[in-house]
Formats: sequence, structure tokens, C-alpha cells
Amino acid sequence: MAKITGGKTAPFAGFEWMIAWRYLRAKRAEGGVSVMTWISLIGITLAVAALIITLAVRSGFRYEFVDTILGANAHVTVYDEGRTSESGSFARVISDYDEKAVRLADAPGVVRAAPLVKGQVMATGQGRNAGVEVFGMREADFLNIRRVASPLEAYGDIARFSDGIAIGSGVARELGVGPGDRIRLISPNGTKTPFGTSPRTAAFEVVYVFRVGRFDIDRTRIYMPFEKAQEYFNREGLADEIEVILEDPEEVSKAEAGLLAAAGPGTILWSWRDSSGAFLQALAMEDNVMFLILSVLVLIASMNIVSGLIMLVKNKGRDIGILRTMGLSEGSILRVFFICGASTGVIGTIAGLTLGCLFAIYIDPIFDLVNYIAGGGVWDPSVRMISKLPARLELGDVLSAISLSLFLSFVVTIFPARRAARMNPVEALRYE
Repeated sequence: MAKITGGKTAPFAGFEWMIAWRYLRAKRAEGGVSVMTWISLIGITLAVAALIITLAVRSGFRYEFVDTILGANAHVTVYDEGRTSESGSFARVISDYDEKAVRLADAPGVVRAAPLVKGQVMATGQGRNAGVEVFGMREADFLNIRRVASPLEAYGDIARFSDGIAIGSGVARELGVGPGDRIRLISPNGTKTPFGTSPRTAAFEVVYVFRVGRFDIDRTRIYMPFEKAQEYFNREGLADEIEVILEDPEEVSKAEAGLLAAAGPGTILWSWRDSSGAFLQALAMEDNVMFLILSVLVLIASMNIVSGLIMLVKNKGRDIGILRTMGLSEGSILRVFFICGASTGVIGTIAGLTLGCLFAIYIDPIFDLVNYIAGGGVWDPSVRMISKLPARLELGDVLSAISLSLFLSFVVTIFPARRAARMNPVEALRYE
């Protein structure tokens, strides 16, 4: 029996749940109510699943994009402001790179600092050409590049880095080479002769091939031992820049003051946010727009609950009149129909949560199936920069989707439930 408190029925008593459950199990004669309930349930399920999947892909894309930036690039790059020589040529090189790197490594929040020789050249191999970017680094610094030392795929022996060069998988594919092959690098800034500048060429053995999963890195990057790069680019005793790795790259703005003080005057800093900030801002704006659009879909799906409840109230007018004459209060009637609508929202949200999470977890085989059916080419790494469609479930995204769905389901249920509660029992039973 329902518990009575001060002459009134306790809210959400057992008999209210029983009546609501009987109403949800509509008979065949009331098939319209049952159909509308199923439509509401399926609509909310699909809308919540779509919202969770979109949020997971959004989070995964940003995480993968940022992780490839931070895992294969400097968090902060230190440049010299540059000087113009007596001959009129401008050079931005660092002569005291080792001393400056030690000072930068001792700055607060810095994990390591390493000098770097950098240049763009033409690579040739197997009769093919490709424009590449060469990074000259010491072996210890090279082995600390997380995404390169522990890539998605790797071929060759990274321990032999000092004997040759390491190239991205895109470069290897473009040139048709692999570990053990030799490629020739051609730099237009070569030796000056009375007849002009002669291009500098040199052949190197490929000892390591890596794939980090980011197109612009795999397709263009070559790593070379620091001393060989100095010799090749005419940088004896010089470095082009110093790359700095931070403990918390998200707080790069807080570390810049300490880095400037450690580097000394005439220093220019360029952080990963400076190079990718515009793209990340575009991602954030797109995320907000997509969340708003999918929230509207959840709202539309929730409005189906209103249609189903209005039909249910209309079909149960006689029952409402009888219940009111038996002593049920307006509050009890409101809660009965609120339970009917809210239950649809809760069940749909749970089903959508399950479907969305399963899709996000198994997105790789699902995407492979879609790619197979479409005949390949669905995902172009050269456009999207990363090699696959990522998905990353985050608690905050899942909770926001659940909260939005439940809130809208509960709010839209109140209005038809109040209509049922305010129904006049005399009018409901007049023609019975």
C-alpha cells in the first residue's frame, strides 16, 4: 500500500509506478500510443548516440592532432633574432647553442632542450624526387622524440641512427626506398664558385623508417645526425634553433618568461600554440557548432514524447476521471504521466549511451567496413593530416550528453502531464 503522510500520498508511490507501467504497455486497440512511444524511444536513442559519437570523434581528433604535434615537434622553438653580415646576407644561427641549451634545460618546467640544424632539400631515390625537410639532431635527442621512437609503424634499426638517416613512411613510399637503401639529398645552397653557387649533394643510407600517423610529418621529414647535418648545410659550429620540451605543454604561456630569461637577449620564442593556434581555435568553434546542432536533434527527439503523452492522455481520459473520483490528487495524476514520459527519456538515453559508446570503442572496424564498402578512399590523410578517424570517450562529454537528454526529456514531459492532472473528472465521465 502507498505510504500516507499527513493525509496525502507520498510522491512517486508504488501505485503511481504501477499505473504508469500499465499505461506504457498499450493494448492493441491503443496501437497509436504504443507506436508513438517506440518512435520517441528510437528517436532519443539515435540522437543521444549521435551526440556521443560526435563528441568522441571531436575529442579523439583534437587529442590525436595535438599529440602528434607535441610528440614529434618542439613545444617551444628558440631562435636567434638574426644578424646581417658585411656581405649583406641575413643569418639566423646560434653559435653558443650548447651553453644556451643547458641554460634552457634548467628553466622551470623544462624537460630537455636540444640544438637543431634544419633545412629543406630535394631527396632522390629509385628515380623519384620529393621535397623534404631535414632535422639534424644528436642521437640522444632523437631517441627522446616520443612519436618517432615509438611510432605506429617502424622499419629498420633506430639504434643505427648515427650510421645514416631516419625518414618518414611517406617519404619512403614516395621515393620507393626502405631500410638499407641509399637516397641522395640535393641542397640548392651549396658551394660558391666563380660560376655561381653549385648545389650540394650527398648520399645517405636509410637506417630507420617511421610512421607517426600525421601526414605532414610522415610525408616530409628526415632526421640526420647533428654533426652530419652541420657539415651538409655548412653550419660548422652553428645551430639553426633550439627545441625545448616542457613538462606541461598546455601551460606553455607560463613557461615563456623563464625561457626568455634563460636564453638571454636577442631571442625569439615560437611555441606550438603559435604554429597551430588558429587550427585549434577553428576546431573549438566547430565543436561548439556541432554540439548545438546535435542538441537540437535531441530536442526534436524529445518532443516526440509530448506527442505520445498527448495521445495517451486523450485515450486515458475515462481512466483519469475514475482515478480522480477515487481520490487521487492532481499531483498523483501528474506524476503518473510524468513517469510515463520520463521513463521513455531515461530508457532512450541509456540505449543511446550504450550504442554511442560501443560505436566509439569499435570505430576502427566499423570504419574499415565503411571504407571497404565504399571501395576505399573515404579518409584522405593529406587533407585531414592524421592517418585514421580517431574517437576518444571522455567522461565530461558523456555526462553532458546524458544530462542534456534527461533534462529535455523531463522538461517536455511536464506540460502534457499537467494537462492530464488538470482534467475535470466530471467532463471526462460525462458521456461514459
